[in-house]
Amino acid sequence: MEYLLFVGYLVLFSWLVTKTGFFTATGLSKPQLVIIFLLKVIVGIFYGWMGLYYGVHAKMADTWFYHRLSITEFQLLSIDPKEYLTNLFHNPYTGSGVQNFLGSSDSYWNDLKSNFFIKILSIFDIFSFGHYYVNVIFFSFISLIGPIALYRVMSDVFPGRKIPVLLATFFVPSFFYWTSGVHKEGLLFLGICLVIYHIYFAYKEKKFGINRIVGILIGLLLLFILRNFLIIIIIPAILAWILANRFPKHTIACFLGVYVFFGILFFTLRYADTRLDFPQAVVNKQQAFIKLGGRSSVPIKQLEPSAFSFLINTPQAFTLSVMRPYPSDIRHLLSLAAALEIVLLLLFFIISLIWRKKNIATSKSTVLFCIFFSLSLLMAIGFSVNILGAIVRYRSIMIPLLTVLIAAQTDWKRVGQLITSNIKNNNNIKN
Repeated sequence: MEYLLFVGYLVLFSWLVTKTGFFTATGLSKPQLVIIFLLKVIVGIFYGWMGLYYGVHAKMADTWFYHRLSITEFQLLSIDPKEYLTNLFHNPYTGSGVQNFLGSSDSYWNDLKSNFFIKILSIFDIFSFGHYYVNVIFFSFISLIGPIALYRVMSDVFPGRKIPVLLATFFVPSFFYWTSGVHKEGLLFLGICLVIYHIYFAYKEKKFGINRIVGILIGLLLLFILRNFLIIIIIPAILAWILANRFPKHTIACFLGVYVFFGILFFTLRYADTRLDFPQAVVNKQQAFIKLGGRSSVPIKQLEPSAFSFLINTPQAFTLSVMRPYPSDIRHLLSLAAALEIVLLLLFFIISLIWRKKNIATSKSTVLFCIFFSLSLLMAIGFSVNILGAIVRYRSIMIPLLTVLIAAQTDWKRVGQLITSNIKNNNNIKN
């Protein structure tokens, strides 16, 4: 039964990929769209296999844990439909469970991300009859919307650079892996890209219609539910983007001004209301990860809720989120892949600095949004997480925002000519 369902749904959604206007508007051919979709399905299956047979060692058992809970939730639908429809809004804690918005434990909001994701999977179970690998097909189709949206934006920002944009948007290994698996990353990236897509084209079309506003709100809602601290990170980036579009001659000043303003608010709002003690929330999050431990956890200098402590810990946070895992951190296949990817991405970044195409972006504000949002997310991860496996997964959702800028602005023709010239010179020397 599972095999028949899998084949049937795979054919159906492969056909839908070629008939969905949002996908076909990319300009990609139908075979290209189908290939990308099928690759996502294959990677999603591999992700599930890794979680099943390698999950304990690589700390990847969550995907099957969520699946098992979704089956229970699906069964609840036939037993108690009212409870199924309302249990997402139950608060099992006291009033502090609702007030503790950024809490790492005993918080309704902290539990909401898992409960919501399980609820989504339980809806998939209605159509898949609870088969994990059939759910992979549904999830692959939905999570494909995110990179498609980013591709449409970036191919417009960098006209004539479709191949570098395509490769950098879809096929960065860690991004492709973590967002194709049945986990929250695919939906988080969808939320980010919905915001980017609708804001970008609203300004391009000079019209914030109801569809644009709804799209932005859906994207923000996904971030709010699935990883609420992302709302705090993306709001300054959005406001800076809006201001930069309003004052295009002062784009950099708009971003710097907004981030300085929000940086001050981050450390001072607690004096107006103790519930807005954001530095302490980051410290609490770091302590929660330290207590989790694990094979990939690394010793770190612990934060204190002060501006000075954050300042002196900035190099450590940057190193953790951008440079790790080192070769010495390799423990298994996934950490090996992550370490190799970091080396390659840094190499591509250096190449981009040396052989760079200047002034080819049609929207400087969009480029700066991607840079400021990505860097602030990286710093947030570095300040709060000391488990390398979690770092690699958490940062995967922002990698395309940077790699697409690197790939699109690199003069690959000059790089190719240089490589060809070196190969010819070496051959001549040998001869």
